[in-house]
Amino acid sequence: MSSPKKHWRGVLHEIIFEADTRAGKFFDIILIISILLSVTAVMLDSVQPIQLKYGSLLYAIEWLFTVLFTGEYLLRLICVGRPLRYAASFFGIVDLLAIVPTYLSLILPGSQYLLVIRILRVLRIFRVLKLVQYLGEARVLTQALKASGRKIIVFLLAVITIAVIFGSLMYLIESAENGFTSIPRSIYWAIVTLTTVGYGDISPQTNLGQFVATLIMIMGYGIIAVPTGIVTVEMSRVQDRKVSTQACPECSAEGHDSDAKYCKYCSAKL
Repeated sequence: MSSPKKHWRGVLHEIIFEADTRAGKFFDIILIISILLSVTAVMLDSVQPIQLKYGSLLYAIEWLFTVLFTGEYLLRLICVGRPLRYAASFFGIVDLLAIVPTYLSLILPGSQYLLVIRILRVLRIFRVLKLVQYLGEARVLTQALKASGRKIIVFLLAVITIAVIFGSLMYLIESAENGFTSIPRSIYWAIVTLTTVGYGDISPQTNLGQFVATLIMIMGYGIIAVPTGIVTVEMSRVQDRKVSTQACPECSAEGHDSDAKYCKYCSAKL
């Protein structure tokens, strides 16, 4: 027979972390609405005419939601068996970052605008609306990105090397008279050109410099496609499996297979 404490924590976990029951779904819907309202209040507070007229009201609303989210965060830590595991998870970090800026604003004015990170908490809508297929797709994409991480790092190092070489070359060709006042500034121009962004704040004036710029532009079109190809290949290797919305009562991890009986992260019974 389960103890009252265990039963209390189990009920609280079911309401806060699960979307299978009416209470859990209602809690998540209220949470998502609160998140959207709080983010809207922060955005409106950055508009000067609105801030001048309703600044005090928006400030009070900001603190109200912060206190509510702080209480919710503490309840999440209480109802899981391994609170540190949850605190270090993606949603645990997002939940913490959603409340820290308001308290930080007492020391650093203006940091409260970082509260827009709360919008990341809306990702829980995938559980609420039972969009399990999207959880599966997210799992495939995450695994593909992890598998292609080393290749992308090597690719980025190669791109940085190319930018340094061409930036230094353009510094010698164009010199300070044409805006290339230093090698770092020339490297900045090379990166902007290589990525096909092209701000236009610096541009080569000599024929040789324009020729080199043309080569960088053409190279840039080919480089853009490389990361996409790397991730696409890895995605084709990842096997998609059906996942459930079940959250582990110990570490709060999600993304388990639909027929899983134990958590694949901490081995707790689901």
